[in-house]
Amino acid sequence: MKEKIECIGVLTSGGDNPGLNPCIRSVVRTAIQMGLKVMGIHRGFEGLMDGEIEKMDTRSVSNILGRGGTILGTARCPRFHDPKGRLEALRTLNRHGIEGVVVIGGNGSLRGALELSRMGFPTIGIPGTIDNDVNGTDISIGVDTALNTIIDAIDKIKDTASSHNRAFLIETMGRNSGYLALSSSIAGGAELVLIPEVKITFDEIVETIKGAYIGGKSHCIVVIAEGWKPGTRELVKKLNELKDELGFSVRVTQLGHVQRGGGASAFDRVLATRMGAAAVKELVSGNAGNMIGLVNGIVLTPLEEAVAYDKRISEDLYELAKIMAK
Repeated sequence: MKEKIECIGVLTSGGDNPGLNPCIRSVVRTAIQMGLKVMGIHRGFEGLMDGEIEKMDTRSVSNILGRGGTILGTARCPRFHDPKGRLEALRTLNRHGIEGVVVIGGNGSLRGALELSRMGFPTIGIPGTIDNDVNGTDISIGVDTALNTIIDAIDKIKDTASSHNRAFLIETMGRNSGYLALSSSIAGGAELVLIPEVKITFDEIVETIKGAYIGGKSHCIVVIAEGWKPGTRELVKKLNELKDELGFSVRVTQLGHVQRGGGASAFDRVLATRMGAAAVKELVSGNAGNMIGLVNGIVLTPLEEAVAYDKRISEDLYELAKIMAK
């Protein structure tokens, strides 16, 4: 490895989110201010193996702070799991004169960063996932914006639910993590939240909805993480079989990919900018093999620890959600 890094690459991988462009912007402008050459790698690890790389300058990242998604594009990349694919990626990096790389993404992307690091290539990670399930950081880029999108939807749905005396099941993203559903249920004043991490019986769900009706509420909001089992569709089917007993009629809203889109919130823009700048500085300082995080300020966590397991939701937060739903 050269004593001094002169050229870095930046890529976004895995699922997109609203804070990726502000982070790319920060990486590029910080690197250039430090006298480095910056190469943008398109379509994540897939584009890295295919050599989809171009030089970036300050103008390359102009007017992207308010844009959702990622100007570099992103992709899932099964090929990178293969040792041959990783060798191809390393060959491409060396061929383009890239001496260090910043990887922005969730757990899968950070595992890819770890593999590059294990091969001896200077790599640093930045957590960018709306699931907020990465170890080593209190919050990941994109989470705040996604939550604000969900809250806006819950508030609007609550208006129509109250007007028609209905129970609404609102499905959020979260295949393995219930963070978005849990946090938005608290902020949105939901009567119940269903998440993959906590088991609940069908009878308990029915009693909650009936209890809201009997208690005189004009609506009942149930927030469901998409990974909750047996799933929203099965729940709707069972509830409709009991529609005469529930009091409320039941409707469903699946928020889907709207949670990933739109411009980043002010919090996410600042967070992404701080993390992007820190990543470049730490990479140049010789602290590769780590992930940038936010825990009472910017911190470093070894990539191996960051991806060792998925961060679990707070039990205290779940208990708080139950108290607030009374």
